[in-house]
Amino acid sequence: MPVKDALIPCQALTRVWKGETLIAETTGALTTALPEANGRLLVPRADVRMDLLGPRPQAAGDDADLVEFDPKDVRVEMTDRRPGIEAQGGTTNRYPRWGDMRDLLRLLDVAPAGEGAFEAPLYGDVRRNVVEGSHILAQTIVAASKTTPHQRVTSAHVIFSRPAAFDRPLRLDVTAPRLGRTFSTLAVETSQGGKSIASGLVLTDAGAGELIRSQVAMPDLPGPDDCPTHDFGVIGRDVRFVNGDYSPDPDRIGPPEIHGWVRHREAPAEICLQQALLAQFTGHMTIAAAMLPHKGFGEAQAHVTLSTAVLAITIALHEEPDLTDWLLYTNPAIYAGRGLAQGEGHVFSRKGQLAASYTVQVMVREFQRDPSRLKHDQMM
Repeated sequence: MPVKDALIPCQALTRVWKGETLIAETTGALTTALPEANGRLLVPRADVRMDLLGPRPQAAGDDADLVEFDPKDVRVEMTDRRPGIEAQGGTTNRYPRWGDMRDLLRLLDVAPAGEGAFEAPLYGDVRRNVVEGSHILAQTIVAASKTTPHQRVTSAHVIFSRPAAFDRPLRLDVTAPRLGRTFSTLAVETSQGGKSIASGLVLTDAGAGELIRSQVAMPDLPGPDDCPTHDFGVIGRDVRFVNGDYSPDPDRIGPPEIHGWVRHREAPAEICLQQALLAQFTGHMTIAAAMLPHKGFGEAQAHVTLSTAVLAITIALHEEPDLTDWLLYTNPAIYAGRGLAQGEGHVFSRKGQLAASYTVQVMVREFQRDPSRLKHDQMM
């Protein structure tokens, strides 16, 4: 079968560099698998500087119109192609990326799998086959919303007891300790292979008229245009951190806080998926923020020499902001000690409206055994 029959558009402006020389630039790049880490990158021959490749450039299978690149030999950068993004400066991601934001939405949109049960799609990322805690929080919100579609999720608390893998079925079972006309309480148990992964409680609300309104003030911080971009591997989601403080460098020192600007290429129509996208980012910053004041500790050591994990997240969802505009996540780590750390967070719209508030408890510890000898479900 010709390789082109199985190709997936990369939906990005793709540039290929050999050292400091640009050898290809295209909006028509293709990959042979999803997630991209499992596949190969192919570029239309017309967009490749063939004269810089040497006498025998590699053709993609039996399709002479495509040229294959090995990311081990070249540097591949991909930038979102949202209309107008060139003028605003989009986030550039390395190849292979984790995926597109539509892949993220597809995974968060858990599907009914029987009475009170939901199942998440599979996604076999071979680079790090671990489902993040805030990802499960987002799925928990969607499962609860689909159980009580006449009510809106206002808060959720989830404890993560065991790591989950993307390439195995993930099941969410929802029970309702209370279904009310105004408020409902839902318990969401996430499992994989018959083992408990996470336990959540969700509060939903039918809504009411507004009697009072006030909120915490948005901090005065540099805006997104004044912050460096950060490669989180998801095309269609731009991420920028104030001062570039989310850094893997163990010698970088600063206050125990990380502030990040996030925007999305598009927003889903369903409120529960909007809430899920907002919640999915909450677990990313507390571990890095807690390590920031301590010389010799950084994100580069996570899962390598340090055992780190998100243990619990509690989120209150106040408003539905425009996800296609910038959101500010303010995330100080208020405590670190005894192998634990605690983060507090607020999510603001660019105009200063408080959209959500959250707390995160994490683990930062030495491995008791060589991490290369641990099984997947022993990593926390």
